[in-house]
Amino acid sequence: MEEDAPVIYGLEFQARALTAQVAETDAIRFLVGTQSLRFDNQVHQIDFDDENNLINKNVFLHKEGEIWHISSSPMDKNIFATCYNKTSDSKTEMQAALWKIPSEFDTSATEESSSSTKSLELLSRLDSTDYGDVKWLLWHPAGEDHRLISLADNNILMWDVDASGTTAKLSASTALESKGQPKFSCGRWNPHHNCTHIATANDTSIRGWDIRSMKQVYTIENAHGQLVRDLDFNPNKQYYLASCGDDCKTKFWDIRNPDEPLCVLSNHSHWVWSVRYNHFHDQLVLTSSSDSRVILNNAVSISSEPYGHLVEEEDNSDDNEEHGRERPQAQDGVIATYEEHEDSVYAVEWSTADPWLFASLSYDGRLVINRVPRTEKYKILL
Repeated sequence: MEEDAPVIYGLEFQARALTAQVAETDAIRFLVGTQSLRFDNQVHQIDFDDENNLINKNVFLHKEGEIWHISSSPMDKNIFATCYNKTSDSKTEMQAALWKIPSEFDTSATEESSSSTKSLELLSRLDSTDYGDVKWLLWHPAGEDHRLISLADNNILMWDVDASGTTAKLSASTALESKGQPKFSCGRWNPHHNCTHIATANDTSIRGWDIRSMKQVYTIENAHGQLVRDLDFNPNKQYYLASCGDDCKTKFWDIRNPDEPLCVLSNHSHWVWSVRYNHFHDQLVLTSSSDSRVILNNAVSISSEPYGHLVEEEDNSDDNEEHGRERPQAQDGVIATYEEHEDSVYAVEWSTADPWLFASLSYDGRLVINRVPRTEKYKILL
């Protein structure tokens, strides 16, 4: 069976910030933020035409500075937040702001025709000057809730954002007290438990926080041998968390028993920058690394769909025995390795409109759109 070929899009600047447009569930759409010190930075809105295997783009100016992190609002598909470095008076600060895509742009512009660029509309700044450099932004997973969390050095800041995004008020904060000068490297909002918990990483440790009390509720000390780079919660199993880091490993945790990981993947040969569960089929886990590879893993043994176990065993007829032999138990392992990149792959994201499609971004500005192999897709569906 012939597989769909990857689709590659090249940005003119280096880039490391990628997000799916979360509130958009009909069109396959991603946002990419660039990193240029000499020129105005850009946010590229990438639309993928699945039927014709084509990419359409719209480019918007982000004049504030290099984009280090981008996060799309689950409430409004045209609103997103960025962390960027602002240089002024020979000092550089990491700041954050909310932006809106201009409403008058041409959504049907093709890669060839859309040469003009419009500036993004600045909605509000998340002023955390007193707390440190902002490195990470987390939107509340439930689309009807108007809260946003920023991680600034060792501080967790909760913002109440109005529906239009034009006002953002700091409503709560807490600080990580630890020896040395701890700084958060990443975080993730837990979509379970009424969205009352988040997880953060600093150095080699992972910590859980209850945002109602702003207190720590669990700690995984020395979760990785080196810096933890990314976290993701299983969308279907409420206590399961994935992490990755500079020790080249991806680990899966049950946060009720943080002493030992449930599973460890060692498929990459350099730092692992990103880990993402599929939004529907949580046995499908993507990782990306500065070994220039993206790997699609099968973590079926710790998933909510251990489909090899679902073969009916009540009926002992010959037909059922034959059917049982046709469906061997699924095994953990690498489903596919994607090697279209030639530089560090800093981000990988599943589409929110198509559960079988994902995008990856490498530092040289190469965005690649790929799909789950059809054979694996049919194994899951049939």
